[in-house]
This record gives sequence, C-alpha cells and structure tokens, in this order.
Amino acid sequence: QVQLVESGGGLVQPGGSLRLSCAASGMMFSIYTMGWYRQAPGKQRELVVSISSGGGTNCADSVKGRFTISRDNAKNTVYLQMNSLKPEDTAVYYCNAKYLSMNYWGKGTLVTVST
Repeated sequence: QVQLVESGGGLVQPGGSLRLSCAASGMMFSIYTMGWYRQAPGKQRELVVSISSGGGTNCADSVKGRFTISRDNAKNTVYLQMNSLKPEDTAVYYCNAKYLSMNYWGKGTLVTVST
C-alpha cells in the first residue's frame, strides 16, 4: 500500500544542479522521517540527507553546503535540491520513509554527473 516514487534524475554536467522529488502515498506522511540515500557502483548504500517530522536534518559531510532536503507535507512530497554536482555524486538515489518499525524504500532514480 505504501509507495514512494522518485523522479528528477538524469544526466547533468559537473557544477550543474538537479532537483529530485519523492512522492509518497498510502502513509501518514507527516509523521515519518524522510531521507535520501544513494548507492554508487561497487559501494554500499549511504545516507545523503534526512529530515525529521519536526524539520531537523542530518546530512553526509560529502554533500554539506551543496545538497538541501525539504518536505511539503501538504503534497506528501520530499525534495532533494542538488547543486554544484560532482562526478562522484553519480549514483542511484533512493527515497526512504521511516517511522518506528516501519521502513519503506522507493525504487530509485539514477543521477549521472558527467561531461
């Protein structure tokens, strides 16, 4: 019943920007901690940035100052604004929703940063 659908991925040049969206359905969106994770080839999935129901955020050191997470509870949507993109940001980006024992994942969207 719960569904998370990412969108906005694609090919972008180094230094460029992208905004990812994650549309949630089938859940009480506002109570969940929402997060963006990414997985590059040969690497483990890692937390990029998350935002709690109260608006507090956590982010990886590698993206601090470049990526911003936000949420629109009225639209049941969480966003990831990515600026100053680097080739090492290339990965599949996954949307995550967590509340207590409930943990849900989207299927991911590919972001490729390359010339």
